[in-house]
This record gives sequence, C-alpha cells and structure tokens, in this order.
Amino acid sequence: MIKQSFSLTKVTAFSLSQSKHTLFTFHYKFSKTNMHASFSARATPTVKHVPELSPEEMDRIREQTFQKYTSVSGLGERKGKGVAIVWFRNDLRVLDNEALFRAWVSSEAILPVYCVDPTLFGTTHYFGLPKTGALREQFIIECLTDLKRNLVKRGLDLLIQHGKPEEIIPSLAKAFKAHTVYAHKETCSEEVKVEKLVTRKLQEFVPPSSGGVGNEPRSLNATKLELLWGSTMYHIDDLPFGCESLPDVYTQFRKSVESKSRIRNCIRLPASLGPPPEVGDWGCVPQVTELGLQSEKVSKGMKFIGGESAALGRVHDYFWKKDLLKVYKVTRNGMLGPDYSTKFSPWLASGSLSPRFIYEERYEKERQSNDSTYWVLFELIWRDYFRFLSIKQGNLLFHAGGPRKVDINWSQDQTMFDAWRRGQTGYPLIDANMKELATTGFMSNRGRQIVCSFLIRDMGIDWRMGAEWFETCLLDYDPCSNYGNWTYGAGVGNDPREDRYFSIPKQAQNYDPEGEFVAYWLPELRALPREKRHSPGMMYLKPIVALKHGYTKKTGDSKVAFSSRRAKPEDNRRKGHGDRRMY
Repeated sequence: MIKQSFSLTKVTAFSLSQSKHTLFTFHYKFSKTNMHASFSARATPTVKHVPELSPEEMDRIREQTFQKYTSVSGLGERKGKGVAIVWFRNDLRVLDNEALFRAWVSSEAILPVYCVDPTLFGTTHYFGLPKTGALREQFIIECLTDLKRNLVKRGLDLLIQHGKPEEIIPSLAKAFKAHTVYAHKETCSEEVKVEKLVTRKLQEFVPPSSGGVGNEPRSLNATKLELLWGSTMYHIDDLPFGCESLPDVYTQFRKSVESKSRIRNCIRLPASLGPPPEVGDWGCVPQVTELGLQSEKVSKGMKFIGGESAALGRVHDYFWKKDLLKVYKVTRNGMLGPDYSTKFSPWLASGSLSPRFIYEERYEKERQSNDSTYWVLFELIWRDYFRFLSIKQGNLLFHAGGPRKVDINWSQDQTMFDAWRRGQTGYPLIDANMKELATTGFMSNRGRQIVCSFLIRDMGIDWRMGAEWFETCLLDYDPCSNYGNWTYGAGVGNDPREDRYFSIPKQAQNYDPEGEFVAYWLPELRALPREKRHSPGMMYLKPIVALKHGYTKKTGDSKVAFSSRRAKPEDNRRKGHGDRRMY
C-alpha cells in the first residue's frame, strides 16, 4: 500500500534494539577519534559527500566492477526474437539485474523504460503528507541520470516517460510490438495494484506476430508481464518455507535461512546489451522543479550522491579504501559523521545496489572475519525479513493496530506532532536528529530508535504519523522496512513485547556524551559546557512534554532521572536480535 541497512545498510527502516553496554567505552573512543573529526561541534558546518570520492574515482571503480561482473563466456547465443521491454522501478542498476539479463536472452532488442509516476508525488494515505520529499526525489533523479549513462555504455538507453505505468507500459508494448515486459516484483499493495493494472491492459493488446486467430484465448497471445524477484539477498524461491508460514520472530527466520538456504550469485551480463529499438525521443531525466517540488540543497551534514556508480564507490570506499567493516559492529551506533556505519541504505532502497553484490564482495576472504563482518550480513537478513513479512501481513502493516490488531487510542495532536517533526520538542537529542533528517534525508539507526520511542511513548502520538513523515523525508525509504520497524517500535508488530522505551538521558550519556552531535545540529548549544548541552535549561526551548522515564522538567536533575528509570528497560528487550536494517 505504501512505499520506504550489511549499515552494510540493512534496510531500509530503523532498528529498535540496542548494542550491549560492553561496547559503549570502545565505541565512544573510536567515534571521537575517527568519526567525529570531520564534524566538530565547534567547527564551521560543512557538507560531507557520501561517498567521499571524486567523480573520476567513482567512474574507475564502476568500470572495474562492471568488468569483474561481465561474462565473456557461458551466456550462450542470443536466440530471442523481437522486442522486450525492461520496466525499471526500484531497481535502478545494471549490475545483478535479472530483468535486463532475461530481456537480453529473449529478444533482439531491449527497450529500457522508467515511468515518472505522478502518484509518487501525491500525499500519504492517512495524514496527507508529501509521499516523496525533494531530497529523496533529487537522489532518485541522480540515480536515473547514472542509470541512463551506464545503459548507454552497454549499448542501450533509458526511455523517460511521464505518466502512470499502467498507461505507459501497455502503450509502449503496442507501439514496439513487444512480446514481454520484464520488471522486478514489489510486495506492498500500492505497487502490486499497479502490476495488476499493467497486466490487465497488456492483455488487451495482441502483437501481430503472435497471430491472435483461431480458438486460442486472446490472453495467451498478449504481451506478458514477467515479474522477477530481485530485491533481497535470499531469493524468495530459496526460502525453506512459504511467506504465509514465515516465522513471527526474526531469530527463527535467520537461523532457518542461514542453515537451509543459499545466497545466489550475482547475475552476469554481456559486455553489450544493445541494440535498442528505434526511438525518436528518449526523453530527459526531469528536474525536481518539473515535478512540482521545490529544489533543496544539503547545507550541512551528509550529502548522498545518487546512482549505481556512487553505490559501488561507497562499497569500495567503506570496505577496501578505509577498511571500516572490521569495526562496524562497534561503531554502528554512532550519530555523527559519514563513517560510523556503511550508509548503504539509500542505494539499497532505490535498487542502485544489490544486496547480493554486497555479500559477494567476500571481505572475510580478503581481509579478516569477525563479528563486524558478519553483522552486515545479519542486518541484510533483517532487511530481507521485512520484505517477506510484508507479503505475509499485507495491509495490516499500515493499520493503526498493526499485525497484532492492537486497540490503542493514539493521539493525533497536530501541534505536538509538528513540534516533533520540526525539531522543536525542547529535548536536544530529539531535535538534533529531526533537524538532520529534514536537512539531509538521513538519520542514524540510533537516532531513529530514539525519536520513535519519544513520539510514541513520551508524546503518545499515533505511530503512523511518524512513519509517514519518515516516508516523506528518508532517502532510504522503502515501505517494508519503514513500516515494519515502526510497527515494531509501537508495540503493534510481530513481536509481542511492548516495552520499547528509550531513556533520552541514558541515550545521550552513551552515544553523545560530550554533546558533539547536538551542538552540531543545534548551534545555539555550542557555547555551553559539554555537560550542559543535553540539559540546557533556560538556554534552550522549554520541553513540550515531561518524559515518561528519565529527566523531566519537574526534577531537572539527570542523576535523579537515571535512578528513576525502570530497570534498564531498553536492555531487557530481544537480546540477540540486533539491529534490523543497514544505515
């Protein structure tokens, strides 16, 4: 119904479990010396590009990677006839793209198409927020620009069409007499509805070459929509159970697939995928303003570069150039700077990066194997789980009561919600995270956990309002991970344990002990002593609500706050379950 990181990125959505306290000391030491240097709270705010590579470096890495995954033999002869269409959706890549391969095998010419769907620029289902914010759309535009260039290098091009896929794809099939439309399968109801509409419209057209006479049913001769699975690390056909029997607990799912399933190899492609059919006007990649959105530029923090070339560059930069994977599990709960986690999630969400490619990099064989190198896989499996879970749960994933059908009287106070989304709650840790989201389209895994808990537990606001705001803002939005994580955080998801409270003072103490993160995003706090940045009193906004547990405006004493908390509520949940996405 609705769309949304190995911080390899697991996901797309945020995880609500916490690392063990034994990691806190080392995490802080590593983060402070290696991660925060580029984002000092006292320095002039700067924009850090992700990946931190020049365009020439990204081009070189892309070409080397494409060459590595190009098959010079073993693909066999191309014996297909006619035209096949490749309908690009959330799979904006060339590498490990089965739709491209199947189209090449089955045809003489491939027509790659992307539909700029006006539906994606409408409003969210419940609360009328923009479905796609300007920052994510700019990222997608960069992905399309890069995809078009990479297809041209392989002898093709990308046809850009404005309109609904259910109208454009059948029309193109008719115009080019295409025998098959290849696309990657989606799982949520809005996307599935479009697939069904495309199929229905295609059945109305019978290519002349197919005959269409006699007693043979018309639908058998129609252009076919062939949907392929290509969004997860584990293929849906290789699961040891059907999605209707998917375990309700992640650990059961993970242990089962790790012991009984295998991860398929990346799809190899020929050096040339051409020729394309004769096309008069391939169209241009649109600008943000052409889509009814105001152009936004990242003014501080991280600026993610869209496209497959940037994605491959980031994998190379993080794995090999900076050699950061070996400490990922220790640093992944950071909040400031580009390198505390993989940051793969925006490219995974857009399909610019294949999770199987991340797996195939085989870092363990080249460098070393430890908990950190495994943890990226662990989180990619979480990402897989949410995708398969969306099939099992259907639209329950988007309902107020969630998959558990819980009856809760949520508040929908607009003033309170606006204070949260604008970063004006009076709690620096919350406000800094929300400012980062609005400015960059990204928020750390730790930040997502904290702001979710605050909105739901402390403010009592309907979790769907938070999920829809994330849908608007996140570069790495995908519906399965986003709504899967929000239902979990709200206590209405699969897991029956409801207490997922995150104490803001405790989180600040553990993950931003010197207030560098909050001072970076809230410049008014920079002049304060570090120990005062998280409890600035009259020097900052008055808190909009008192905390359910921890520091409140009544006590104003963080020591009292820590002692008043329930016994480590955030440490008594889901031990061993770990994070649920890759950021």
